[in-house]
Amino acid sequence: MRRVLIVGAGQSGLQLALGLQSHGYEVTLMSNRTADEIRTGRVMSTQCMFHTALQHERDLRLDFWAAQAPRIMGVGVSVADPAAPAELSRPVDWLGRLDAFAQSVDQRVKMAGWMDTFARRGGQLVIHGAAVSDLDYFSRTYDLVLVSAGKGEIVSMFARDAARSPYTSPRRALAVAYVHGLGPRPEHPDDDAVRCNFVPGVGELFVMPTLTTGGRADILFWEGVPGGPLDVFEGVRDPADVLSLILELMERFTPWEYGRATKIELTDANATLCGRYTPTVRDPVGRLPGGGLVLGVADVVVANDPVTGQGSNSASKCAAVYLDAILAHGEREFDEAWMRAAFDRFWESARHVTKWTNAMLEPPRDHVLRLIAAGTDHPEVADRIANGFNDPADFEDFFYEEEKAEGYVAKVAGVAGPVGAAGTGGSEA
Repeated sequence: MRRVLIVGAGQSGLQLALGLQSHGYEVTLMSNRTADEIRTGRVMSTQCMFHTALQHERDLRLDFWAAQAPRIMGVGVSVADPAAPAELSRPVDWLGRLDAFAQSVDQRVKMAGWMDTFARRGGQLVIHGAAVSDLDYFSRTYDLVLVSAGKGEIVSMFARDAARSPYTSPRRALAVAYVHGLGPRPEHPDDDAVRCNFVPGVGELFVMPTLTTGGRADILFWEGVPGGPLDVFEGVRDPADVLSLILELMERFTPWEYGRATKIELTDANATLCGRYTPTVRDPVGRLPGGGLVLGVADVVVANDPVTGQGSNSASKCAAVYLDAILAHGEREFDEAWMRAAFDRFWESARHVTKWTNAMLEPPRDHVLRLIAAGTDHPEVADRIANGFNDPADFEDFFYEEEKAEGYVAKVAGVAGPVGAAGTGGSEA
């Protein structure tokens, strides 16, 4: 029986651990917190998982909360005009329909539940904050060591890939609150959707339905350009103060979202999160002092800003790719060549996420603004952009290059030649 150690009990680590366990592997999972500590701790993410990632969970029969979590049927986009009066502040506003529903489950719920399941099924769970010295020892006693979480010296084993990492500092300041009491969007009161509100030059507000420890809730998530008017959360510790700031900024920059948030309250005492980090791609193979090798997993080696909502999706896809690679390798040695080949398979999807995310962190090019605006008058465009959240590779065909974008919109509009800024005269409201 092959022995595998996985360091980190997040989406990728637990999904991979449970998948290997179901195939008879002897799996040890190392976490710096117990399931109860995770369950009662601070929120960890703003996850929204789309069809492909959810299907990986279904394939392993790990979709324990599918019947409870809200079914997200669309992705809506609003582009604000901060200089305009509130009633005219959305020159672009539409809802794109997803081909298959998405769902969000608070990682405190999911990770704690999956950890309990792993232990109940006979997995060895070690509660310990791993150091490089630990991995140096374990690499000699396990057939394979995977690192799916960690900070400091653990992550420093994986060298930054400069060619794939254009940034050396954070591109957004982040602030999150899980809330009860948010009203429905008047434009689609019966349909749950992720709402993406873009304030050019300032940042983004995302609003998404979720399942948390106290049941149905919504996530409010600001991403602010560093040094700008949204970059006000550093040093704010009190959750009530975080929520107050979030609401103040909603009232100022996205009044249509603020209008449905006047009666909200935090879901619990640990329902806020603030921070920032630098998007980075790293070498997937870590080298230990004793000569052993470890393989980096998901955002340990491909860490993107959450502006495109891909973190948990990429983690699920990485776990699925690595699971298939491990199973196919049989009894052979997990050497460096195998590790790099496994990562390369993951990178085939992750590279599209990184390209799209980095593009969305920069000021939008004119043709991208015209493409997004076209979604107001052409539902087919809105739907295609929305479904790109499930398959970012599709953006290669119509998003990045002006000629492709203009040609696509012209085809949808049924005209010959480039289309101008369609649908900039009004909104759904």
